[in-house]
Amino acid sequence: MIVRNLALRIRKLRHDKGWSQERLAEEAQMHRTYLGGIEVARRNPSLRNLIRIAQALGVTMSGLFEERK
Repeated sequence: MIVRNLALRIRKLRHDKGWSQERLAEEAQMHRTYLGGIEVARRNPSLRNLIRIAQALGVTMSGLFEERK
């Protein structure tokens, strides 16, 4: 459940910025297919990768885990 909610949140934040997966992956310094796996909840990202994603999206780590409203 947490991994799925995280996946949905990252995807929403990315869409809000108008970015493709490729753009976010580039900004977060990771491969696009790895990011894609995170966004469909098939990958369980490391803390280091979560930090990179949060920084790229301009949110705090807790911002990645906020409940959708």
